[in-house]
Amino acid sequence: MKVYGKNVFNEVKNNLSSIRKVYISNNFNDKDIIKFIQDNKISYSTIDHRKMDSMVDGKHQGIIIDINEYEYVDYHSMLEDRVVLMLDHLEDPHNFGAIIRTCEAAGIKSIIIPKDRSVTVNSTVMKTSVGALENVNIAMVNNLVNVIKDFQKNGYFVYSADMGGDNYKDIDFGDKVVLVIGNEGSGISRLVRDNSDQIVAIPQFGHVNSLNASVAAAILIYGIVNK
Repeated sequence: MKVYGKNVFNEVKNNLSSIRKVYISNNFNDKDIIKFIQDNKISYSTIDHRKMDSMVDGKHQGIIIDINEYEYVDYHSMLEDRVVLMLDHLEDPHNFGAIIRTCEAAGIKSIIIPKDRSVTVNSTVMKTSVGALENVNIAMVNNLVNVIKDFQKNGYFVYSADMGGDNYKDIDFGDKVVLVIGNEGSGISRLVRDNSDQIVAIPQFGHVNSLNASVAAAILIYGIVNK
């Protein structure tokens, strides 16, 4: 997987074994990064800046890093966490990256995503999360409903965010929480909704009653951790 940018390099350099190769442009002038690459004997090539533009879809800042594919964790390792976030077929990598940053800032270390019809950890997610991914675990599962039931058996209350639910400010959240954020367009799926313990909503007073998924997640996450 090719990721890019100075901040991303400073994130992945903490795991040297994951770096396959680094590409730097012929006018790259970050001496600290160049010194780190050389001191740690990381394989690298210097290539034309314009050629790098065709290697990735985004502003690479003169550095592209070829790394191993992201390693997802087993969700069972999350069964001792107080708060776990579940994303019900989220599709936008920028939303995913922003949500990872919010989780890291709020002390939430576990996120669950489905295997199919969902954003995965890709270069855009890594760049948007700006280092937070190093401190957050992501699990990819085959069936969200089966995982929800497993968490419920282990004492978790599952709260799904959707319009028409109960005001999150009025809820006495349980000691062990799974918070589900739905798809940007369609919200949470019917089966996830039917298997949730409670539907929660953010009160809105404007003319456009819709919040970006990452914004809604941030509001609810802090509503839970601050209870």
